[in-house]
Amino acid sequence: MVDLLSPAWVQGLIHAYGLWVLFAVVALESLGVPLPGETALVTAALYAGTTHRIDIMPVMIVAAVGAIVGGTIGYLIGRSAGLRLISKYGRTIRLNEDRLMVGQYLFLRHGGKIVFFGRFIAFFRTFAAILAGANRMRWRHFLLMNALGGIGWAVAFGGGAYLFGKRIDQVAGPVSVLLLAAAAGLIVAGILFFRRHEKELEARARAALAEPPTDGAAPARKAG
Repeated sequence: MVDLLSPAWVQGLIHAYGLWVLFAVVALESLGVPLPGETALVTAALYAGTTHRIDIMPVMIVAAVGAIVGGTIGYLIGRSAGLRLISKYGRTIRLNEDRLMVGQYLFLRHGGKIVFFGRFIAFFRTFAAILAGANRMRWRHFLLMNALGGIGWAVAFGGGAYLFGKRIDQVAGPVSVLLLAAAAGLIVAGILFFRRHEKELEARARAALAEPPTDGAAPARKAG
């Protein structure tokens, strides 16, 4: 059975079809499809560094463009349908209107950080754009942070893989695991903090969303 996460499989696809494969995998991952975008980028960069059949600059450009395009589509999906679906089905996972309001407040205050730094962590890389759209992050602010995150991620992972060659292939997996573990720890800490300060956050969110936003998010609107 073919392992879609295998670097050899991704390298074979890139060799056969070119960087279109890298663009498609990264773009689809960025709009919410759980595909191995990081594996595709690192594999393409290693392929460029070891075979010299392709240059690293097109690899990084294609990965960055795929991340930006995919993230933009994910944002539009989240903005057009995400909040409506969450409002409709959120109660099944105890996501009521007050908690939705807190989510909008957090994106209003920290949406740029979530979108930018989320690009470097597997789980957030897949869902950050959709969540940004669903929580009404302001369009222009999202575009800026999505672009900066996509470019930074492509340069850091693509350039790093190219410069360090096969050695990075041995550490990319463990580094990703460590980042994911750190993200999981932050999520657990966030949940514990949220449970302890939920009422206070709801009060802050209610007050903040009643005022004109100043950083990164549009005013909350009820889903129709």
